[in-house]
Amino acid sequence: MNAYFYYFYNFMRSIFDNLYNLVIAFKDCILGILDIQFYQKLASSYYKDLSPVGWVAYIVTHILIYLLIALVLYLLFKGLKVAFRFKVPVVKYEQMKDEVVTLKREIMKANYEKDKILAMKVSEMGLKVNEELLESNPGLKEMYSGAENPDNMTDEEIEAKMMKEAGKQATADGVGDEEKKPVDKVVVGELRFPRLSSVDRMYLAPDYKPYDYDKTITLEEVCINFRNFAASKLHLYYDLELIKQAFATFGAAKMLILQGISGTGKTSLPYGLGQWLQNPSLICSVQPSWRDRTELFGYYNDFTKKYTETDFLKTLYEAQYYDDMKLVILDEMNIARVEYYFAEMLSILELPREDERYISVVSSQADNDPAKMIEGKVWIPSNVFYVGTINNDDSTFAVSDKVYDRAIPIDLDARAEAFDAPDTEPIRLSYTHMAEMYEEAKQKYPVSDEYLLELDKLDQYLIEHFRLTFGNRIMRQIKAFVPCYIACGGTEIDGIDFMFAKKILRKFESLGLGFIRDELDGLIIYLNNAFGEENFGISKEYLLRLKKMSGAM
Repeated sequence: MNAYFYYFYNFMRSIFDNLYNLVIAFKDCILGILDIQFYQKLASSYYKDLSPVGWVAYIVTHILIYLLIALVLYLLFKGLKVAFRFKVPVVKYEQMKDEVVTLKREIMKANYEKDKILAMKVSEMGLKVNEELLESNPGLKEMYSGAENPDNMTDEEIEAKMMKEAGKQATADGVGDEEKKPVDKVVVGELRFPRLSSVDRMYLAPDYKPYDYDKTITLEEVCINFRNFAASKLHLYYDLELIKQAFATFGAAKMLILQGISGTGKTSLPYGLGQWLQNPSLICSVQPSWRDRTELFGYYNDFTKKYTETDFLKTLYEAQYYDDMKLVILDEMNIARVEYYFAEMLSILELPREDERYISVVSSQADNDPAKMIEGKVWIPSNVFYVGTINNDDSTFAVSDKVYDRAIPIDLDARAEAFDAPDTEPIRLSYTHMAEMYEEAKQKYPVSDEYLLELDKLDQYLIEHFRLTFGNRIMRQIKAFVPCYIACGGTEIDGIDFMFAKKILRKFESLGLGFIRDELDGLIIYLNNAFGEENFGISKEYLLRLKKMSGAM
């Protein structure tokens, strides 16, 4: 142990000696640089031998050196100033505080002038400023009482007023929902929702008559007739298999995602479906700036006491009055993050009971609000379906599993060949009839026990080799999609193949293809043994494409 202590002593001594020598050397360096007497002796020894050109070079050299030293000192000073930031002096802080109070007072004056202009407009319209009007507009009431005038207010009162206004604005913007106060009662005769109220007037009019719907058509005929209509009337051509997958999706989920390269008809498909149903689809062009639900549902303006209504909100509200199928298209939905503006809708559509699917629009109900609005909430009707189009390129965001799991994606990677179709007219299709056909299909063509057992074994295989599982939601969608797909003219095994490829294999891309490529061949062999070499073509093609992408081929 003594040997260790001697070693440690000599080791630390060596370190500190070196540090001491470094400090001494630095000190000697600085003193050497600042040794003016040495420079004078050095210069005096060469004075007599310098030529005129030498003297010029001597002067220029010294000037440059002094400038370099000054630059180094300046940079050192700036660096120290940045590194050691001092606090704002107390006097300067008080000055800044006074400036903030002055700015707040100026803002209050601007608001005061705004309310005066509003009062003048009210007077010009010939409306009497009575107690009811004053109560409905606190800004006018305070202005007429003189309490709002900033010249009559202290700094503390201004501070309190500004905090109050900030709280109101936060509530209007959707911030702090847990502390929202009821919306002020509106003036009698003033509509907060003029567009929704116009919907009430149209459908509640005595002369309004509901449409007559075709209630004899089958799901297979729906697919064939729509394909022929799109080809003959709109010159839009789609494979029948794609149409079957799309209509089967509406029997299993409320949202369909069409993804692929541009120009393959992703937007045209739901647009053409709306034309065939004689209920035009609503196209919502998603913008990169979309950040929250107000982009779709609008927002309440606390100053005008009116709600900024969007086409999306109007469509949902109007759909409560009719039984048609209605499609809403979220065009290029991943040009902004879907979770930002559509997350609330995804959660609501997942609720098992349709009578619970309400979305809050305002925090309280007014007497003259739309007839079908309940406590400031609008019901999300079941006859509305949502179709999102996705372009997978560098200008878009990746769509999260939360979105994919609640929807069913279909790839459109190529345009279908044109074909001669019989002239087909549009129809009126009842959502109730469609729902009955979907329910009948689920009762008539349930997934067989044999395939359910094979799916359970396949699930265990995926867990063991890929750490993936079907999950309850995907199994529910498979059990709903496959019967509807059979009713549309497809086969059970092809329906299972489609769902396995779109709902399970799609997740492989996020696992890292380099780590799973050795397992892909084993999965293909497993599918051949479990379901037959002639089946599961979509899944096998997808696995081969993944293998090629991983560089294994």
